Amino acid sequence: MDPSTPSEYLLLSRGQWDKASTKEDIEAAIGKFYAWYEANLEKGVFKPGSRLTMDAAHVSREGIRTDGPFAEGKEVIGGYWIIVADSLDEASSIAAQSPILPHGLSYEIRPLESERGSAYRHTNETPTA
Repeated sequence: MDPSTPSEYLLLSRGQWDKASTKEDIEAAIGKFYAWYEANLEKGVFKPGSRLTMDAAHVSREGIRTDGPFAEGKEVIGGYWIIVADSLDEASSIAAQSPILPHGLSYEIRPLESERGSAYRHTNETPTA
């Protein structure tokens, strides 16, 4: 990939609202989030993403499970968005401006990889020794 071309970064919204935040505070933060998100969409800093519903399925070699939850509250993924940036640091700086962070949610940011997976290359799926 050309280093002068911005990359895409997956932004995962994690966690749950802080119990100390009132519904009014959370609702105000959500409104500010969408204004921030839509402004970044217009600037080309974000690509569309989405909130996720509470329905889920887990598919593995053992079969299909729909009887979640599959993660603890701190691991819950509430939504995903795509950031367009020149580096992981820049994507992180953009995400750090989000108005929902003071209310308990956090972000995990991961570069999207354009290469196909391979058993001969070390990847996220490669077991640790």
